Amino acid sequence: MNRERTLVLVKPGAVQRELIGEIITRFERKGIKIVGLKMLQMTEELINEHYAHLRDQPFFTDLKRSMMATPVVAIALEGYDIVKRVRTLTGATNPREAAPGTIRGDYSVSIRNNVVHASGTIEEALDELQRFFTEDEMFTYRRLNVMDYADE
Repeated sequence: MNRERTLVLVKPGAVQRELIGEIITRFERKGIKIVGLKMLQMTEELINEHYAHLRDQPFFTDLKRSMMATPVVAIALEGYDIVKRVRTLTGATNPREAAPGTIRGDYSVSIRNNVVHASGTIEEALDELQRFFTEDEMFTYRRLNVMDYADE
């Protein structure tokens, strides 16, 4: 088991619906360590880079517009098998396929408004974290609670 880091973005639809705290709480209650957190306004350039794999899709213009509607909240998370664990907690990208109890299953209203982005692979997570955080914006620290000891 390797300690990994991953990225979650709380998307504008969730920001507008005041779900930031609810989403962060889901990760904290599962014992996942937050090592970076910030709110930022996505630019067209950042969206073009982050969603480059979707550039040729007919919905890309709408995606850009929706991702720039409000700031997003970028969260860097750390833990063992964290990419897989976070993907499980966030649920399927399509909210109609997301299980109840997952973030998307409980809060998403449509595929375009699926409330969060979560890195899909370890490699993707490394790229995305560098896109949204500088090294000095992510922290290494030891939590002094039972969950942290259990995860080490």
